[in-house]
Amino acid sequence: MNIPELLDRNKLPRHIAIIMDGNGRWAKERGEDRVHGHYEGVVSVREIVDACGEIGIGYLTLYAFSAENWNRPKEEVDALMELLVNTIRKEVDELKKNNVRMHVIGDFESLPEICRVELNEAIEITASNTGLNLVLALSYSSRDEIARAARLIAEQVQAGKLKCEEINDELIGRHLYTSGFPDPELMIRTSGECRISNFLLYQLAYSELYFTNVHWPDFRKPHLHEALLNYQQRERRFGKTSEQIQTNQPQHVQGNEE
Repeated sequence: MNIPELLDRNKLPRHIAIIMDGNGRWAKERGEDRVHGHYEGVVSVREIVDACGEIGIGYLTLYAFSAENWNRPKEEVDALMELLVNTIRKEVDELKKNNVRMHVIGDFESLPEICRVELNEAIEITASNTGLNLVLALSYSSRDEIARAARLIAEQVQAGKLKCEEINDELIGRHLYTSGFPDPELMIRTSGECRISNFLLYQLAYSELYFTNVHWPDFRKPHLHEALLNYQQRERRFGKTSEQIQTNQPQHVQGNEE
């Protein structure tokens, strides 16, 4: 079965979010240390980024390092930061050539300085690209993101620049890290875990969730195509009935796109 031929290019999600889980388990199953799994996971990132660009996905958000990951053993955290720096250095020219624009969401200032330097350079180098928007969630916590948005809005109310009755869903969205991005229509999590893990809690309100037992280092283009085919077989109702959806063309949930 040739899955790409079965995909309806007019019904692809504009935004895919992925929790890249299973690097450590993949390595353990092979008698390797966890860091080896993270290095192999970079290969999957490269292939999935290329695949999304090829089929015309607009946004791909990768949960690369959560705020909770700082609690892992120091050796693993240091290795992950080193891997991040080395990967950005190696891949930025390819991202530029492939018309991929890079973004970062999360607590940017908590990252080591060398990471911030490399990331800022990559963001600047790819800023004029018009293809796939690659969003890296780094030192990211959705609960912290929502709390940060609440503080920013409260400051405006306190300063008399905003009235309480003016606070709505759209306003909150404009104060999230993802302001300017559409909400994900599809969220994929690898390695068999069936939870969201503090990832884009607000933005995933109407996302389709897809869980696979495949560990991230083994996740390749055919697995992405399977997830997309599964997505296209679902009926997205957004609170309406099936009859209403069949009568009217389905609409995307309003995101925070500029």
